[in-house]
Amino acid sequence: MARVLLADDHDLMRKLLRTVLSTRPGLEVVGEAADGPEAVELARTLEPDLVVLDLAMPGMDGLQVAGAVRAARPDCAILVLSAFDAEHAAAAALAAGADRYVEKAAGLHVAAQAAADLVKA
Repeated sequence: MARVLLADDHDLMRKLLRTVLSTRPGLEVVGEAADGPEAVELARTLEPDLVVLDLAMPGMDGLQVAGAVRAARPDCAILVLSAFDAEHAAAAALAAGADRYVEKAAGLHVAAQAAADLVKA
């Protein structure tokens, strides 16, 4: 079972992601963070296999969180799920240490499939 940490400052988005990811075999949401510093701390303490991360969060943005998670847990997969323009944001997210970028506009099922794919790899 792959352990997943959700990091998004919107409570509704975290709840929706939790609901959709829970329908995927092999994925278990083990924690939720509402800001960047909390995401980094939970990534260290919960030792997830995957962090699903928004770019726009208080305290630390998603790029900073991705870099901190990658440094602390190099084996942890990072999926950035954001509403920002994909071309610029995707390049920045990948450069910061993310493994994959998905636009929120693509839909939650696309994000869930990307999450499942990352933990299978």
